[in-house]
Amino acid sequence: MNNSKRNLWVDYLRSAITVLVVAHHSSLAYTTFARFDNNVYINSTHPIVDSKRWIGLDIFQNFNDVFFMSLMFLIGGLFLMKSINKKGAFNFIRNRFYRLFIPFLFLGTFSMVIAYFPPYHVVYNNFNIVAHIKDFFVIEKWPAGPPWFIWVLFLFNLLFALFLSHFNKASEKIGKRLSDLKNKPLTFFGLLFSISWILYVPIAHKMGVGDWTGIGPFDFQISRILLYFGYFTFGILIGNTDFNNELFSAKSVIVKKWWLWLSLSLAAYFVLTIIGEPLTQLVKEKKIEEINAYMIYYTVYVASCTLSSVAFITFFVRFIHTEKKWWNSLSENAYLIYIVHFIFVLWSQFLLMKFNIPAFVKFLLSFTVSLSLSWLVSSWLRKVKVVKKYL
Repeated sequence: MNNSKRNLWVDYLRSAITVLVVAHHSSLAYTTFARFDNNVYINSTHPIVDSKRWIGLDIFQNFNDVFFMSLMFLIGGLFLMKSINKKGAFNFIRNRFYRLFIPFLFLGTFSMVIAYFPPYHVVYNNFNIVAHIKDFFVIEKWPAGPPWFIWVLFLFNLLFALFLSHFNKASEKIGKRLSDLKNKPLTFFGLLFSISWILYVPIAHKMGVGDWTGIGPFDFQISRILLYFGYFTFGILIGNTDFNNELFSAKSVIVKKWWLWLSLSLAAYFVLTIIGEPLTQLVKEKKIEEINAYMIYYTVYVASCTLSSVAFITFFVRFIHTEKKWWNSLSENAYLIYIVHFIFVLWSQFLLMKFNIPAFVKFLLSFTVSLSLSWLVSSWLRKVKVVKKYL
């Protein structure tokens, strides 16, 4: 739903994170830790890996990775209650089925088949499209790519729609208490931080932080699935309040302290960036237990995630008041940009591999081309009758 009239800052924040997603994927070919699996490309850190690297892109992509998908799920939950109450549970589920599940399964799969052809060519050095499609579904096991977010979002929507009656009364009481936190910024931060820590750190320690699992395209990151569900639920609880006039109003102390959240988010990420090596060394020297080092690192990680999320929300609430034509266009096309951008990211990175230019320049070219072309394609797709009806 386009909520630009009543919730301009939400609409613009969502589209801004979409741009960050495009930039994030555009950087992954050029990080210093990038590695390519020459047997099964989907096991690589990124489907295209260039010989040109720059550590600055490590810092950029990791900053995004710490928080931006959690914040996307929070935004995804903001209007769920109002939408269900307006449409009814059945119509809501049907709408989400057409708007989320169908585009994920068909448009998402079609886009990923096109997107993953360059890494297939890198591995096998041929242009056999039929062989690539077979490899995509059999060897690579139907990778979802970035659209994984859409099916998980659909699942969360479905769960809440089915069990809404058990959630309604509790959400009203919790929502009221959340609204009361508008002038208690430390309590608000502490609440979100605690939820994030509980839902992320134990499972990440037990299962590891990088593993994914699933069947076919229905993939998800094991260590973060509860964190994402928690942020989605938190978004629902906030959305069940008059948040524009209470929790996130211009008079809210939480919003007034936007500069503090921004400063603290940068400070927390700086600490996160430099703390890993010293902790590892202390463990090697047996000056600290490994479990304690882990807890210290991921407590800072959770603080960075929480602070960055709050910083982005309060910054947009504070400064987004006037509509911009170009930003309206970006917002209207953000969903489709998210679905199709990986095509242009991988193809541009693939075509840039043979050029002897700095990694940062390649990143800028990949990002600019990918965002521009995915924006253009999305604008064109939205003129197609069936696409316009549902997306």
